[in-house]
Amino acid sequence: MYYTYTITGLILLISFIANRGKTLKAVKISIGKFIKIFPTFIAMLILVSIILFLFPDEVISNYLGNSSKFISVLLASFFGSITLMPGFVAFPLCGILLNKGVPYMVLSAFTTTLMMVGIVTFPIEKEYFGVKVTIIRNIISFFIALIIAIITGILFREVF
Repeated sequence: MYYTYTITGLILLISFIANRGKTLKAVKISIGKFIKIFPTFIAMLILVSIILFLFPDEVISNYLGNSSKFISVLLASFFGSITLMPGFVAFPLCGILLNKGVPYMVLSAFTTTLMMVGIVTFPIEKEYFGVKVTIIRNIISFFIALIIAIITGILFREVF
C-alpha cells in the first residue's frame, strides 16, 4: 500500500513541477468532490459495520459451506454484492472461511462480487454515472463474477 502512496505522491509532485496552476486546480476540485462524497461514504461504512457485526464469520461460513455448491455460490454472491470492505480485510476473511471448509469456488464468488458489484455503493455511483449505467454495470459485473466462480470451481476441481 505504501508503494501506491509513494507513486501517487511522486506523480503529484511531477505534475506540480510541470504545471503548478493546473495541479492546484485539480487538487481543489478533488477535495471538493471528496467533501461532497464524505457523508455518504461514512453512512456506508456505518451500514457495513452493522452488517458485519450482525453476520460474524462463523454464520457466514455456515451458510457458505453448504453442501449444495450452487446455493453456496448464490449466497456468497449475494453477501458479496451487499457488503463493502477493502481487499486487505476481504482476503484474510476468505482465508478464515477457507480454513472453515468453504470451497474456493464460493470464495471466488464472494470476493469477486465484493469488489465488482456495489449495492451499498449504488447511491454514490448513480450520482456520477446515472441510474441506468449503474444498474447495467452491476448486473454485468454480477454475471462476470458468477462466470469467474464457475471457472475457479473447474480449475480447483470442485465442479465436474
